[in-house]
Parts: sequence; C-alpha cells; structure tokens
Amino acid sequence: MLKFFEQEGRFPRHVGELPKAAVDYVAGQVKVEPALLAEYDWSGRSIERHRAQVRDALGFRESTRPDEDVPAKWLADKICPMVFTDEGLRAALLRRCRTLKIEPPGRVDRIVGAGRARFEREFCLHVLDGLSADSARSLWELATGADGFLLELKSDPGRLGLETLLEEIVKLRRAKALGLSADLFGGHSDRLVASWRARAMASHPSDFAANQPPVRLTLVAALAWSRTTEITDVLVDLFIGLVSKINTRAERKVEKAIEAEAKKVHRKTEKLFSIAEASLRAPEGTVRQVVFPAVPGGEATLQALVAEAKADAKAYKARVRTVVTSSYTSYYRRMPPKLLAAIEFKCNNTAYRPVMDALDLLQRHADFPNTTRHYDASENVPIQGVVPDGWLEAVVDENGVIERASYELCVIVSLKDALRRREIYVAGARRWRNPEEDLPADFEDNRDVHYENLRQPLDSGVFIATLKEAMRASMAACGRAVSRNKSGGAKVKTHRGESRWHIPDLGKLKVPENLRALHAEVAARWGIIDLLDFLKESDFVTDFTDAFSTVATREATPREVIRKRLLLVLYALGTNMGIKRVADGGRQCARILSSRMVWRDMCSSGP
Repeated sequence: MLKFFEQEGRFPRHVGELPKAAVDYVAGQVKVEPALLAEYDWSGRSIERHRAQVRDALGFRESTRPDEDVPAKWLADKICPMVFTDEGLRAALLRRCRTLKIEPPGRVDRIVGAGRARFEREFCLHVLDGLSADSARSLWELATGADGFLLELKSDPGRLGLETLLEEIVKLRRAKALGLSADLFGGHSDRLVASWRARAMASHPSDFAANQPPVRLTLVAALAWSRTTEITDVLVDLFIGLVSKINTRAERKVEKAIEAEAKKVHRKTEKLFSIAEASLRAPEGTVRQVVFPAVPGGEATLQALVAEAKADAKAYKARVRTVVTSSYTSYYRRMPPKLLAAIEFKCNNTAYRPVMDALDLLQRHADFPNTTRHYDASENVPIQGVVPDGWLEAVVDENGVIERASYELCVIVSLKDALRRREIYVAGARRWRNPEEDLPADFEDNRDVHYENLRQPLDSGVFIATLKEAMRASMAACGRAVSRNKSGGAKVKTHRGESRWHIPDLGKLKVPENLRALHAEVAARWGIIDLLDFLKESDFVTDFTDAFSTVATREATPREVIRKRLLLVLYALGTNMGIKRVADGGRQCARILSSRMVWRDMCSSGP
C-alpha cells in the first residue's frame, strides 16, 4: 500500500489493482508467499491503521466533506474549460490532491460530475447572456428541425462548381440571419466550442428536446456559430477552386485546339528560302502565281506554316485569355456580385489597396446590367496591381476604354492570389481570418517564450539568412542530382516558353515483403474471404449498423432495408469500387447479400 500510494496518490481499492510483479517482488523482500496477500482483510481496523501509518509517513491527510466541494469548484473554474473527458478530469483531480497532500476522496466520480455540471451551467448562462431575444427565438425554432434548415446547416458542400458556391451563399445568408454575434463565445477556447459543436452535430431534434432549455440553446448556438465560420471558409475554398478551374480548363481547351491545328512542316527553312527567291525573281507577279508554286504543296503548306507560327507562347496566352473571358462572361459572371454580397474581404496591407478598391468598384456596379460592356470614363478604375501586363491589351483598348468583363476577371484572379498569400482576409472566417489573430493573445508580452517554444531566433535577419542558406543548399543538391542523372527522372523542361519541373510517373510500386507475407498467412489460415462476408458477419455479431440513424424526426424505411444498404455502401467504399458502380449492379449485390443473410438466420435459429 505504501508503494502504491507513492505511485498513484491513492490507496488500492482491492487486491486486483496491485501488479503481480510488484507483489512477487515485495513477497521476496519480506520472505513470505505471494499467495498470502489474498488473506489480507480489506476492511476493518487493521487496514485503517495501516492507511493512517502510510498517510503519516508521506505527509498526507484524510479528505473531509469540505474537501469535496472545493475540488468541484476548482475543476469547474480551471480544468473543465480545457479538459472534456471524464478520464482527463479524474487525472487532474488526483494530481491536485497529491499537490495538496490530501488523500483522494472516495467519491471521485461524484466530484467530477459536480464540477462538470457546474461548469456547463456557468457556460450556458454566459452564452444565453450574449443572445438577443430574436436570436434565442430563432435558435429555439432551429432546434425543432421543422423547416429543414437544421439538416441543411449540418450538411457538407457538394462537388466543386458554381451551383455549389451559390447554394453555400444561400446557406450562409440563412445562418447569419440567426443574429449571432461574432464574440458570442469570446473568452472560451476553440476546443471547448468544438466539443459542443460535435455534440450538436450528432444530435437529432428529439435529442435537443431532451435537454434543458439553457443546454439546448447553447448546443444549437455552438452549432450555428461554428458552421457560420466553416461555411465562410468553404466559400473561400470554392472561390479559389473555381477561379483556378476557369484558367485550367481554358488552357486545356487551347492546348487541344493548337495540337489539332499546328502541324510540323518538314524542311521549313528550305521552303521559306524558296518563297523569298521566287518573290525576288518575279516581284510584279501575284502571290497565287509566284509564291504558291515555289513550295511543294502550295497553299496548304503555307497554311501549315502560319498555324505553326501561331502556336508560340504569346499567341498561346492570347488564346487562353480569349477562352477564359468567354467562359467567364457566359457562365461564371454570376459569381462575383453574390460572393461580394455574402462575405466581407479586408486587408491590413497598403500594398493591396488597389485590389480592395477594385472590389469596391465591382460592388458598386453589381446592379449594372451585363450588357454594359465598358466602365464610364469618370470612374476611377485601378489598373496597377490589379491587371497583369499580359492582360492589358485585353482590358484597355487604344483609346483608354476599359472592358468590364475582362477587368472583372483580372480582379477575381488578383483576389484569389492575395487570399492564398493571406494578404487579404475574410471577416467571420476561421482558416481565412486575419493572420494577426493567429497569434496568441499574449504574444507581444511573452514573445521570447513563444519563440523559444518554436525554436526560432528572435532576430528576423538571422531567421531569413538561415532559411536562405537551407534553400540554397537544397537547390544545389537538386542541381547536382539532375546533372548526375540521380534525381529519379525529375527534369526541368520548357513548356510554352516557361520552365517547369517534370516529375515522371512512379509507375507500379513493388509490394513490400512484409505485406506479401501477411497476405500469404491470412490466405493460408482462412482462405480468400470476401469483404462483404466480413461486413455481414461483423454486423451479425455486433449489430454495428444499428448505430447509423437518421437525422430526421422519424425513420420510414424498414431497418432491414437500411442494413443492406449500409453494408453495400461500406463494401463499395472498402473495395474502392465506388457507390455508383455498386448501385448499378445493386440488384445482383442485394440478391447475394439477402441469400447470405437468410442463411445466417437459418444457422442462428438452430436445427
């Protein structure tokens, strides 16, 4: 008991808590049989006297009833905001008792429960104080799930596309209509809010109704508040993905067109010399009479020469601009006005003010019809820092008139680049928030401590010099590997006049020997067993599919049908076959699964 108390900070509750190795060791020290420990009386005056002797030897005292109330308050004030599991709270309480030299009370679970309940009560009151009457009423209606917005709020966005972005904008608008303030959970950790959000995500309307009103409103508030920031982040992700997609699809389209047009002309220099010689020999003649006969193939050969000349880098970029502008004008132009109305972009860097001014210009012209092709001459349209040099001829004509659609496209591309560099941030977002908010609140006061934890120097010059040296060393090592042909096939190639890294396909990798041995051992013991059989038998033993439940208020589909569908979905995901392919062959798969489940029921019902 002495050594156990030194290690655990408490007395063992029964002989089973004592490690066998420790019992054997102590038995050898005192020259008795280890089995005699089973005869020890774990209740009565002897063990009480022994415990008192241990407490006196280690300087501990026995806990009293007031000692149970103080730890509960301490847990609620200090530990519960950071620790969310019963095991963590129990461990913190035991450490606290050891620090205060108090024997842990016998009702540890009660103290943990009391501390958690006290904290939740205070936390809920804090949240309710931050809610207006209209917000509380909206959250109460949301918890009922009557209008379906609760399910929509929990849902993830669909595939990357303009329609998905517009749907998320509508969802964000409805979430903001709940009227939750940005600092509703101010002063509380993100992990705490995330834990309440997780509880709300797994709750159905009936689960919300089972809670007390303060807890119900806090759960729904944590869900709505967190999902508002998450939807904002999703909108930024979709915006960046769509802008990249516009340019990527345009490049692919132009590349395919150029590949179809540009045919390499054999002995091109010789043919050009023949054209020049024929033109000098008969300068008064027509092209059809003098130039066409000078080259084999005549007019067709010259057309091929022109097509090849058009396929250079400058012409390629010009065609990409044309395709991008056409795609944006015909389809994606609906995106900027609604996106700018839904989220607020901000910037702390004066170098990116032109982009912010351009966004203000787009917002002012959001209600203008798209048939208005040019900006008015009186408008102050930022060009420097917004329109790249390669786009100037497409945006500004020779008279200085600015083409509106092309300029809008340049603005959203510049906005995308600034967002990815975190030069422009989004108000109300989480991942795309103000970069200055990423720092701890005490960063300025304890800068040296934080830099020490990051293992970085306080001097920015030293940090930059070290980083440059590491990058130079890496690039030098890469250059040596490429020159010695030891880079695994990685090379620098030129594509459309630009240098790009070319990484070869690794191909099929060799199966590791340990994985091959594992496959052989499994096949030798149990043979080849289909994954569907594994899933079916696992459900037969554990009924794990019962853990999947609908988020609606009721479940109309028979449970047996849901079980089959769940098993088939898990089979599709586990085999990487895909749900669509399994669904296409769903009748056959369902027939096989049904026959196996019938055979299972027959076997389980006995002879």
